[in-house]
Amino acid sequence: MLLYSEEEEIYAERLELAEGRISELLEELCRELDQAEKKREVSEQRESYLRYFRSQFSFCNVCCKLNNYLRSGAGSQDSLEELRELNRGLYEEILPENYDASWLNPVVCHENLGEYGQLLCVLAAELRAQIAACYEKRAQELVIRMELLLEVYGAFESAWAEGLRAPKLEEVQEILYWYVSDYSEVVMERRVRQQVDPAEDFCTKIVMEADLSDDRFLYQYGEYVTEQEEKMADYLRNLPEEKIRLIADTYTEGYRIGFVLGRKDLSKKKTVNIRYHLGFERIIRAAVKNFEKMGLKPVIYRQAVSILENKGINRIGVYGAAANRQFDYDHKEDIGLVLDKKLVNRKLELMRRSFEKYKDRAYVHAGPAVMEIFGEADFAPENRECAVKLSERQQKLSVEYASGAGQITNEYIKGEERSFTIIAFPVPDIGERFEEIFDETIRINTLDYDLYRDIQQKIIDTLDEAEYCIIKGMGENRTNMKVMLHRLTDRAHQTNFENCVADVNIPVGEVFTSPQLAGTEGTLHVTKVFLNELKYENLELTFRDGMVTDYGCSNFEAESENKKLMKDTVLFHHESLPLGEFAIGTNTTAYVAAKRLGIEEKLPILIAEKMGPHFAVGDTCYSHAEDVAVYNPDGKEIIARDNERSLVRKEHPEQAYFNCHTDITIPYDELGEVSAVRADGSVTTIIEEGRFVLPGCEALNEPLRSER
Repeated sequence: MLLYSEEEEIYAERLELAEGRISELLEELCRELDQAEKKREVSEQRESYLRYFRSQFSFCNVCCKLNNYLRSGAGSQDSLEELRELNRGLYEEILPENYDASWLNPVVCHENLGEYGQLLCVLAAELRAQIAACYEKRAQELVIRMELLLEVYGAFESAWAEGLRAPKLEEVQEILYWYVSDYSEVVMERRVRQQVDPAEDFCTKIVMEADLSDDRFLYQYGEYVTEQEEKMADYLRNLPEEKIRLIADTYTEGYRIGFVLGRKDLSKKKTVNIRYHLGFERIIRAAVKNFEKMGLKPVIYRQAVSILENKGINRIGVYGAAANRQFDYDHKEDIGLVLDKKLVNRKLELMRRSFEKYKDRAYVHAGPAVMEIFGEADFAPENRECAVKLSERQQKLSVEYASGAGQITNEYIKGEERSFTIIAFPVPDIGERFEEIFDETIRINTLDYDLYRDIQQKIIDTLDEAEYCIIKGMGENRTNMKVMLHRLTDRAHQTNFENCVADVNIPVGEVFTSPQLAGTEGTLHVTKVFLNELKYENLELTFRDGMVTDYGCSNFEAESENKKLMKDTVLFHHESLPLGEFAIGTNTTAYVAAKRLGIEEKLPILIAEKMGPHFAVGDTCYSHAEDVAVYNPDGKEIIARDNERSLVRKEHPEQAYFNCHTDITIPYDELGEVSAVRADGSVTTIIEEGRFVLPGCEALNEPLRSER
C-alpha cells in the first residue's frame, strides 16, 4: 500500500491518471516507431518527435515506478550495489559519455527538432526535477510535470490529427509559460518555508537519523552520487572524534562570533540554514548538536533543481555530484523561454505573500552556515548557440527580479539582525594527496587568531593614514589600480578597514573595506582564476569612478563570447557593477601550502581571497546592514560600510543593491606593489614583489621563505 498524506490524496488520484496515460502512450509510441522502422512510412521529422516523446515518457514511467517504490518502503533493504545502479540509471542520460546523444543536450534537440528544439530541450530538463519530488515524496510536484509533458504531447498529437507537421511554436511556448506562472505559487511557498521552518526536515532527518557507518545513506537524498561522495563519507567516518569536533567547533564557533563582533543578538534567533555537499554528514551532525546548544534548529534544503526555483549554475543548499557540468551550463538560462515583466511581478508577489505567511519564522532565522568544497575536476564551459540565452531585455528583468527578491528577503530576514559563516574543505577528487590536503586545510582553518589580529592591526593603522591605495601587478599581470578610501573624521575612534579574523569568513587572514567610488580607477587583471566553479583565463576589468566600464577574458577565440561569459557569470547581467570591496589577504601560510601541494587553481575563493589583495565587484560586504555599527577588536568603529551606490538605498533600494559579490584575487606571485598614499603624497609600501615590507609584518614572510 502506498502512503499519501491527507492533503496529497487529490494529487495521488491525478498521479494515477497521469501514470496510466503515460504508460499507454509509451506503448503506442514504441509500436509506431517499430512499424516506422520496418515500413519507413513516417517522415524523418515526425520520427524525431516520436523518439523524443518516447524518451520523455520512458523517463516519466521510471519516475512513476520510483515514486511507488519509495512510498512502499520496499527499497529500505536494497544493497549498496542496487542503490548505485538505481542512482546511475536516474541520471544516465545527463552523464558526459551519453550527453552527445541525449535529448537533454540543446545541440541534439536543435539538430533533430529544429525550431522546437529549445522548448523541448527545456521540457526534458524540467522533467528531471521529478527525481527530487519522488525522494521528498511531493506528489503534487511530481504530477504537475507529468501533466506538463502530457499537455505538450497533446498539442503535437492534435496537430498530427489535423495533418499538420507540428503545432504552432507559440502554442507550445504558451503551455510552458502558464506552467511556470501557475505553479510558481506552489514552489515559491515551499522554498520560502524550507528557508525558515525546521519542520521541513527531509535532509535534517538523513543527517541526524541515518546510519552514517553505511554508505547507503548517501542515496536517500536522490542527488547524483559518485565514488567521490562515498570516499568522502568513508574518510570522515574513520577520523577520530576529536578531529571531527575540532572541525565542527571551528565552523559553529565562527558563526557565533560573527554575531558577537557584529553586536547582534543571537538569543532572539531560533533557526540556522546549513548548506553542505553530500559526504560531510558526520561533521554536519556534530555541527547541528553545537547549534542546538546555541538554541538554533537546522533548516536544510536541497539545491534548486527546477525552472520554477530559478535554477541557475550556482548550487545553493545541499547537493551531490554534478552529473554533467556542461548540462548545468547549457540550461542555466532556461527561464529565458518564458521570462517577461508579468512573470517577474507575479513571482515577486508570490515571494512576498509566502514570506508574509511565514514571517514569524523568518524573523527568528539567523542566516546561513555554509560548508563549501573544493578540488573538483576542472571545467571550462562550451558555448552552445542553440541553448536558451536571455535577451538584453530579459537580462534587465533578471536583475530586476534579483533586486526585488533581495529586498523582500531582507524585509523579513533582516540583514542587520542576521549573520553567516563559510568554511571550505577538499574532496577526494583533488588527487592522491587528498588526506594530506585535508589535514593542511584543518590547520589553515585553525590558525592563531591573536597573531593575525595583531599583525593585521598594524596594516590597518597604516592604511588609515592614507587617502588612497595603489595596487600593481608584476610579470604578466597588468593590474594597475587606484582605490580611494573614505575620509576619517575621528581617527581615535574610526577606521576604514575591518580586521577579519576567523568568524564569518574562515580562515583568518584579511583586512577589507568598502572603497569610495569617486576617483577609484584602473585595470584589474589576473592571468587565471576560478570563480563560481568556472575557470577564467586573463580575466580583466576596467574601472572608472569605481564602476566597471569594460571587461573581458580569453576563454574563447571570439571576444563577443568572452564578454557574454563575463556578463552572465561575473556581472550577473548588469551593465556595470561597482567595486564593492578592496582587501589585502595576509594568509601566507595558505598560499605556501597551496603551492607546495600544487592546488593553487583548486582553492575556493574563500581561501584564495586570503592569499593576496582582492577586489569584489557588486555589493559591499555590509549589504543590507550598513546602519549597524561594526567594530574592530581594538574598539574602533568601521565607518566604510557604504559607498555612493548603497547610500541611495532608502530612497531607491532597487538602485542601491546588485545582489552579487564576486571576489577576484591577485596572488602574491603576480603582485608587484600595494602601497598606501597619504594626502601629502607620501607613500608607505605594504607589499613589494609579493613580500610584506611593512615593519611589524615580518612573521607573514616566514612561510614564504620556504618558497624561494
